[in-house]
Amino acid sequence: MGSMEGTIYPTDLTDEQWELIRPYIPRSKSGTRKGGRPPTDVRMVVNGLMYLVRTGCAWRMLPRDFGPWPTVHHYYRTWRGDGTLQKVYDALRRKVRIQAGRKPSPPRRSSTAGGENRGNRGARGYDAGKKIKGRKRPIVVDTLGLILAVVVHAADIQDRDGAELVPARLVGRFSRLKWIRADGGYAGKMIEWTYQLGCWVLQIVKRGDDVTGFVVLPKRWIVERTFAWFNRYRRLSKDYETLPKSSDSMIYPAMIHLGSVSKQQVMPIVFHDDMEVGVYETTRAYG
Repeated sequence: MGSMEGTIYPTDLTDEQWELIRPYIPRSKSGTRKGGRPPTDVRMVVNGLMYLVRTGCAWRMLPRDFGPWPTVHHYYRTWRGDGTLQKVYDALRRKVRIQAGRKPSPPRRSSTAGGENRGNRGARGYDAGKKIKGRKRPIVVDTLGLILAVVVHAADIQDRDGAELVPARLVGRFSRLKWIRADGGYAGKMIEWTYQLGCWVLQIVKRGDDVTGFVVLPKRWIVERTFAWFNRYRRLSKDYETLPKSSDSMIYPAMIHLGSVSKQQVMPIVFHDDMEVGVYETTRAYG
């Protein structure tokens, strides 16, 4: 697990875990001038983010051990805006895939589960069909359950309409991705649209007409397990964020913590074959 020296809370990264992500974290710009403020300990800032996303506390209730909460919040907003959080997670995802015996990027067949981000400040909606309100948070994952893309949008946007935002975030990023699997809700024009967008073959996985009750469908369980990982982090259990952009950005600290702390025990999967096939599906609304 690595040395716990200097850690205060169970969510703090050990020395070994910190070394995994330290090369991708920008250095603090404070404390570079004589007579100015002391330099910010970015490791404590990261630990503060891990604590916040794991416990679900409010920003103003962040323990002072991590420094002033406005400082931690400032770095979060900065890293959210310049893509640092996603870059750190992408680097970790590649390490996890290599450690699991896979290639760094998703192979010919990869898993996808929808995730979207749309709307104005505080945008939420109501899905009359599912009778749920709030926002929908579909995600895109590979066959290890590692997120490839995430977006958040209001619940009143139908799954098929909102789903077009998800594959758009994959364009130009994963050249080896060829196949995607989705549930029956994405049949129809989505198949042709997905192929035109990235030359990806969208395969629809349906339950049999004569099947009743719960049935495990091929590869679909991978997506559901990733959603279950989210439930370990209270900040993700309910939509506390004002901006949809912040809602999807909060997922990256959780996945960074999950990847750095438990990448051996949690993420790798042992398959009976080398086939990796995509999955696409929408999570329930939350708010």
